[in-house]
Amino acid sequence: MVCALGASVCFGTATVLQAMAARAAGEGGTDSGATGAATLLLRALRQWRYLAGLALDGVGFLLQIAALRSLPIYAVGAALAASLAVTAVVASWLIHVRLSRVEWGAVAVVCAGLAMLGLASGTEGDRTGSLALKYAMLAISVAVLLLGLVGGRLPDRGRALTLGLGAGFGFGVVEVAVRLIEDLDLGRLVANPATYALLVGGGAAFLLLTTALQRGSVTTATAGLVIGETIGPALVGVVYLGDRTREGLTWLAVLGFAVAVAGALALARFGEAPATGAESEASESEAAGSPGV
Repeated sequence: MVCALGASVCFGTATVLQAMAARAAGEGGTDSGATGAATLLLRALRQWRYLAGLALDGVGFLLQIAALRSLPIYAVGAALAASLAVTAVVASWLIHVRLSRVEWGAVAVVCAGLAMLGLASGTEGDRTGSLALKYAMLAISVAVLLLGLVGGRLPDRGRALTLGLGAGFGFGVVEVAVRLIEDLDLGRLVANPATYALLVGGGAAFLLLTTALQRGSVTTATAGLVIGETIGPALVGVVYLGDRTREGLTWLAVLGFAVAVAGALALARFGEAPATGAESEASESEAAGSPGV
């Protein structure tokens, strides 16, 4: 659980550091289109905050793998969703984003849910997963990749939610695939369909999430992401891999999972770099004046 929470802290903090670097990189102005995006990325890569964020992402991924080797998937998934609470708290400290009482309450709700999960979670299941399950994860990862390739052509209504859910499924494939890789021997890795599911699913998830955040509602996309990367993998872990809770505490695990995910969904607007200063005020005014938001 320490590794899962550590991964959450790394991912949540990385989001804020990368947001600060990207904002500073864009102060000089860039052209629109692919050239402007490439220029912005190169500027960001020259800043220590962006590089530190990438390093934290790498450490977080390693901690995630370690957690998945000893905890049920449902506990790790809920902890990773809680990275939004970390982003909210760190953003209030470093970028001076004002959190409402409701948002501070959501942070407390996430922490309470994780505490319940920590008390109720048992060890990871003892099943290794069938060959059919491994190929199913590979098929899902390919489907997510295909969705990413056509995602930009989806109609505006539902685009962000669809791409966000797809990204969540991709990250969920990564969570399950880690459990389906029993042996790290190179020959066995190459022959294991779960290895390719992990690589394709992770890459496709980043592609879909980037497209969703660029061309749709950040809150909607992030909400879809949280749902996709928690519920499906948790069910796979319980049904196919034997994940269980401590004896007599199944109800507490279910309640903690639901509470943690609900709190993360309440903080979904922190799935992307939060706005600051005038940008924050402008977005709040726009939200207040737009009945569709």
